[in-house]
Amino acid sequence: MKKVFMWKWLFYFVGLAIMSLGISLIIEGKALGVSPWDVLHVGLYKQIGLSVGSWTIITGLIIVSITTIYLKEWPKIATWLNMLLIGSFVDLFTWILPNSKSLPLDVFYFLSGLFVMSIGCAMYISPRLGAGPRDTVMMILVEKFGGSIRMARFLTETIVAILGYLLGGPIGIGTVIIALFTGYIIQPALPFFEKLLAKRIANEENESIITNQNSKELVKES
Repeated sequence: MKKVFMWKWLFYFVGLAIMSLGISLIIEGKALGVSPWDVLHVGLYKQIGLSVGSWTIITGLIIVSITTIYLKEWPKIATWLNMLLIGSFVDLFTWILPNSKSLPLDVFYFLSGLFVMSIGCAMYISPRLGAGPRDTVMMILVEKFGGSIRMARFLTETIVAILGYLLGGPIGIGTVIIALFTGYIIQPALPFFEKLLAKRIANEENESIITNQNSKELVKES
């Protein structure tokens, strides 16, 4: 049981780190624009002040509060960890990554980040320990209205980007690409990681059964 628990949290933390690396790559590919949620964060920063990072946390807390009321259940610890850890991971990877000084490198960073961020998102959601505030909204929409993760993500990010633009946030071609294509990557990646995790858990359970049987046989022989 402990190993099963360990595998779930391993998928969660590794997925979170991978997603954060993707976000950092997109930030470094600055010439193409920022993600829909960052359009909103920048727009709020321009209108009210504070900092973009502060608004990332504040919007996360607002979403958590709303989803808590809707679901009538307290957010899982993984949801809180999501809010606390993503910023730290993003700062770390942004510090490690070489700064881009050319458009081709910006494009490489952005496209790599789009793929890496989407894969990481699917991986950290797969253990179902608790999605982050923004991904929780996506999952609620799918469960409430049906449809695909791709469509739910597209709708939420489009609405957020428009709201951020009205507040003065920057929209670039990269913003549109993220809104259109991240769902296409997450849609097949999520069941892949769910099956991979289930396979690892099944292996651990089988090994545990075999170990218990061997122990009982040794006791009988003695």
